[in-house]
Amino acid sequence: MIPIAFPLLGNEEKDAVLQVLASGHLAQGDQVARFEHDFAQMCAVREAVAVSSGTAALHLALLAHGVGPGDEVITTAFSFSATANAILLVGATPVFVDIEPDTYNIDPTLVEKAITSRTKALLPVHLFGHPCAIDRLSQLAQTYHLTLIEDACQAHAATIHGKPVGGFGTGCFSFYATKNMTTGEGGMVTTNDADIAKRLRLLRNHGQKERYQHIDLGYNLRMTDIQAALGIVQLQRLEQMTMQRIANATFLTEQIAGVVQTPTVRPGYQHVYHQYTIQVPHNRDQWVLHLRERGIGTAIHYPVPIHQQPFYLAKKQMFRCVHAHSTTTDNCTQTDMQLPLTEHAAHHVLSLPVHPALRKADLTTIAKEVLVLCH
Repeated sequence: MIPIAFPLLGNEEKDAVLQVLASGHLAQGDQVARFEHDFAQMCAVREAVAVSSGTAALHLALLAHGVGPGDEVITTAFSFSATANAILLVGATPVFVDIEPDTYNIDPTLVEKAITSRTKALLPVHLFGHPCAIDRLSQLAQTYHLTLIEDACQAHAATIHGKPVGGFGTGCFSFYATKNMTTGEGGMVTTNDADIAKRLRLLRNHGQKERYQHIDLGYNLRMTDIQAALGIVQLQRLEQMTMQRIANATFLTEQIAGVVQTPTVRPGYQHVYHQYTIQVPHNRDQWVLHLRERGIGTAIHYPVPIHQQPFYLAKKQMFRCVHAHSTTTDNCTQTDMQLPLTEHAAHHVLSLPVHPALRKADLTTIAKEVLVLCH
């Protein structure tokens, strides 16, 4: 089976972990500090704060910026549920905006339409590794005095005109096992604001300014030195792994473009292909079955958008939706529950393997079987 994802872990990672185990210092320590320093350099920001997961990164970033009850946060429903769950965890209201049909990222034109007097933050997602229209969103954040938090959990090393994501606002990254680089679990928040970084460090560690001096209500959301040791080595591999992902994606696109909708890459944007996601014109379940029978793993990201998840449908008062034909952004009626482009994508997207462990023969097989299905 050609897997949909495969983490590249070698002897360097094993040695790094064994050194931490031998040291006897397993919790947050020197390795975490080094990983933070190295990751901040990669993102071209002043500060990086390591945490226990990408979800923790989103949660703490919102808290550090003072987002809470009564506030609205504009985001996308075409993402993993953690994006919106983090907003609910701080007591704020998610406002789901429809997506662009080609990148699947949040539509910045509709974002401006969604802004109200209660809007406190924008939380766009750099979905599948293609940066969202962050320049336009940055302008909106400045114009309306909003906090900009980037969900870059799928976009390590993605850039716009050479500037890395995670440096346009407050960046949030995940190091889950299937991400472009991994620590097994883990996350990172990036920022150029020293005060925000200080607040993040306080919140991740039980609100302790110093040992046993708790000055705020905090959490236990720290990263361990074991995870950080993995992260340091993975970060050293990241450029090579990213280039291989791009090369694999380029090969697939050269083979199947024109018969299916392949991933869009905007001029000046570096797509890092956390996923290589196509649109299947019809019978997606048959595509999945056919490819599985030929030994090709696939995945659907995401079959059910967040606003249609059972938990959200049961509590419709918790969020709003804005699409191209919305007539109001102040009341969440049943009509306002629709996101047409998001829902269309959810029914037609299919992710193919693109990870750097693929061989040329694997890529050739994937392309061949997609072409068979198209004819």
